[in-house]
Amino acid sequence: MSFELLLCLVTIFGLAGMGLPIGYAIMTGSIVYFGVGGMDMALTGEKIIQGLYKSFVLLAVPLFITAANIMNGGSITDRLLNFCIAVVGRFKGGLGHVNVVASLIFSGMSGSAVADAAGVGKLIIGMMTKDGRYKRGYAAAITAASATIGPIIPPSIPMVLYSVVSNSSIGYLFLAGIMPGIIMGFVLMFMNAYLSSRRNFATEDPVPLREVPGITVRAFPALLMPAILLFGIYGGITTPTEAAAIATLYALFLALLLYRALSFKSLYEILVDSARSSAAVGVVIGGAFILNYIVISENIPSYMSEFLIGLDVHPLIFLLVINLLVLILGCFLDATTIILVIVPLFIPVCKALGIDLIHFGVLVVVNSMIGLITPPYGILLFVINAVTGISLKEIISEIWMFIGVLILALIVMMLFPELILWLPEIFGYKG
Repeated sequence: MSFELLLCLVTIFGLAGMGLPIGYAIMTGSIVYFGVGGMDMALTGEKIIQGLYKSFVLLAVPLFITAANIMNGGSITDRLLNFCIAVVGRFKGGLGHVNVVASLIFSGMSGSAVADAAGVGKLIIGMMTKDGRYKRGYAAAITAASATIGPIIPPSIPMVLYSVVSNSSIGYLFLAGIMPGIIMGFVLMFMNAYLSSRRNFATEDPVPLREVPGITVRAFPALLMPAILLFGIYGGITTPTEAAAIATLYALFLALLLYRALSFKSLYEILVDSARSSAAVGVVIGGAFILNYIVISENIPSYMSEFLIGLDVHPLIFLLVINLLVLILGCFLDATTIILVIVPLFIPVCKALGIDLIHFGVLVVVNSMIGLITPPYGILLFVINAVTGISLKEIISEIWMFIGVLILALIVMMLFPELILWLPEIFGYKG
């Protein structure tokens, strides 16, 4: 490791530790690196602009963010919630099941865990805690846990970011995320059913069967979002980026014209909020581009690859170590930083060891999502605390069982790659 790189890393971690956003910390560290190394410090801006300009697929990120905010901004949420209540609300721990199923459905529209937690999650928590039917901490915990499904099932913003750093197909990554998302939903519903029986949580009054068709019809246009997205990509009609634009237009059509759930004033506020969120993600992406350039310039991926191959590490052992590392890092770093900054270091090693990059990418994304609910800095815990006022102490005391089953699901996915790869292989993925 060169002195310039060491000074760069000290600057980054020092500034991040002082509270500076990680994107700005990385940019500052890169300026230090180029300055001390006698290079043109303008390279920082040049590499960021080049990276953003060449990555057409990154346009999908602000588009998916906008689509999520539009879907959360109107009565679309209410219609989908009513549908979920009609389907699973009658079972023991019904609203807990509704929470998970709603996340499974909303994941096909937002691609964002934070959007799911702050939008539909807030509504469900209110329903669960009404009249003391569920403990506040439990309602918040299962909401946070189920929100992790959002970025797994397509569309998925973290999958888009991973495709950029690994040169993997977004389409196959989207397909590979469907089964893991379902598995995560299943284990969360199993744990909810178990805890609901142990704690004797209330069961909701079943929705009369005669009302189910009407509820389904009202929710059906919103339920079509994932189908439209995947049909566009795999029907050869659109690129993933164009599909993201269509998803945004479709959300706008539903909210403004079909359901008439948004005013132009609220739409303006949604667009402003989406622009702010996109800018925040863009800063991290820009920082990642320049840091990756520095890492490659220092030849670190090659050194790491040669070292691990020299140790004759079994691919499964490598996956176990990397997943443990990502799980630990997830306690302190956000998912975007992990995927854009940390994961690229291991891509060459994966290739050398014969590890499928689609399988690896899904594992990393699932692991990063678990990090969103892992104390002490799980961002979803803070989001739910902010929108509901439920204390972090209450949430954290109830979150551990859900973290446990999600880690168990992650281990199963790691040991059985076919669970992830069988659907992409049906559509022609060759590995």
